[in-house]
Amino acid sequence: MGMSVRYLLVAMAVMLGVGAQAQPPAPSVDTIVPANECRTPSAMIAFDFDGASASACAILGEREFAVLVSPEHAPPINPSPWYAFRYESTGDAPVTITLRYLGGKHRYTPKWNGGGGWRELVADVADDGTAARLRVPGGTGVIAAQEVIVQDNHAADLRRWSAATGAPVFTLGQSHDGRPVEALRLGRADAAKLVVLLGRQHPPEVTGAIAMQAFVDELVAITGRDPGLGADTQFLIVPLINPDGTARGHWRANRGATDLNRDWGAFAQPETRAVKAWLDALPPHVRPVLMIDFHSTTRNLFYVQGDEASAVQQRFLATWLAGREDEFAGYPFTIEPRNANP
Repeated sequence: MGMSVRYLLVAMAVMLGVGAQAQPPAPSVDTIVPANECRTPSAMIAFDFDGASASACAILGEREFAVLVSPEHAPPINPSPWYAFRYESTGDAPVTITLRYLGGKHRYTPKWNGGGGWRELVADVADDGTAARLRVPGGTGVIAAQEVIVQDNHAADLRRWSAATGAPVFTLGQSHDGRPVEALRLGRADAAKLVVLLGRQHPPEVTGAIAMQAFVDELVAITGRDPGLGADTQFLIVPLINPDGTARGHWRANRGATDLNRDWGAFAQPETRAVKAWLDALPPHVRPVLMIDFHSTTRNLFYVQGDEASAVQQRFLATWLAGREDEFAGYPFTIEPRNANP
């Protein structure tokens, strides 16, 4: 399912130029390690936490490392090159880390968290985008393509929404690794209209997860002010549908090497099957009227139904979004009809 260690070793050797003269005094310069860490007497980097990328690393100097950012399976794969790792070092001298990409190019501005929250780092990006070099302050910290938001964070959101509404958190099913796919239902179970909210099909799309969190926060507040809404409409909220891919630092797929956003219909994966089973068990009078699936891309947009949209769907779209593309300062968006799942 994942790429073989041998493939990673060959790729790392090619991309790092193993055997070239290295910087003294590190005794193990250019040692390729497809494991959880690379370590020198004064510094180390490690990939040993939920959300860390499954990367190989190399020691280039006493306080200098390279990280091979590679996908969970061989191409073709969407170029969402996720990386996340932590580092420790003695003293105040900076640590230099070079990101080298296999199967993609530099896309995400590095984020650094030294314990006081996330901030962006400046990176020196190669002209062809295949590498990026950054320096981080001595001490400890986490470096990632985006903020690291994993299952514990999503579970905390679910508990918070549950506490605010009294709606219980429940488990739809389990992933390949046995992680729960958790959900919350707002509104009455016999409400005739159903809105489905899905998140985190693609692990690196963290800004989509943040948008979903804000959306559900507002939804919880609205249903608190208007209890009648829950009598007419119920909401299925699934903030993390790909827990394995998120925990393993995947670019796109679940543990079954499948893009879950392409599995609606085949239902070959346990995560999509879990959602389908819940929907299939609904009473006959309960019908889905809307599904919102939170993703991220390089711009702000809404993918909406294309030519197959009904008159009712077109009226809903016009009421909800049309003419509001520039309403939110700093966040203009476009509306892009699609006939196929994007």
